[in-house]
Amino acid sequence: MAIEVRIPTILRSYTDGAKAVEGAGGTIAELFTDLDAHHPGIRERLVEGEELRRFVNVYLNDEDVRFLDGIATKLTDGDSVTILPAVAGGAG
Repeated sequence: MAIEVRIPTILRSYTDGAKAVEGAGGTIAELFTDLDAHHPGIRERLVEGEELRRFVNVYLNDEDVRFLDGIATKLTDGDSVTILPAVAGGAG
């Protein structure tokens, strides 16, 4: 099973600068474990315990996984996962 994972600029140091990498897994959690096996350290930047880190957004085929099953969201061959850091701020 091949899943395309789009990597944000801030995490590309873990992927040797690659904008996208391939991973495998039946769920987002398994995908992150697989990514970590090939790109050590990336999982801890995405997950804390069994939950996504607060300032990390993950989209499965343009759907926010927080509104699906979080890191337990199931994946199928050919899915696309996008990791985005949350953006906050602005002057009031």
